[in-house]
Amino acid sequence: MKIANEKVYKRQRRHRRVRSRVVGTSERPRMCVFRSARHIYAQIIDDTEGRTIAAASSLRARPVSTEKTDEKSPAAGKKMVLAREVGKLIAEAAKQKGISKVSFDRGGYLYHGRVAALAEEARKHGLEF
Repeated sequence: MKIANEKVYKRQRRHRRVRSRVVGTSERPRMCVFRSARHIYAQIIDDTEGRTIAAASSLRARPVSTEKTDEKSPAAGKKMVLAREVGKLIAEAAKQKGISKVSFDRGGYLYHGRVAALAEEARKHGLEF
């Protein structure tokens, strides 16, 4: 079988494997992350009802500052700042809906870089996972 894009195929396989274990309920919905080359998206999903409760993305996020604060820090780029902003926005949206605990679905991505930055910022602003 010829695969058009092997990296995408492997990520989709990892995502299916993660999704077989991570399920969102009404008490503890699933926070799903999608990362593209330019943007990052997060959704809080109730899988029992099949509906999205809250969503945030870097399309609408406006970072406070995109300047590099520390030249030695690899986590000071524009995409990292946007990922942190999305983490903050998704946590605030969840609080408004009365959600404090979620299951984290990393979407087949490594828990590293922008995905980790989003998760840490969401934790910092009150989400538990």
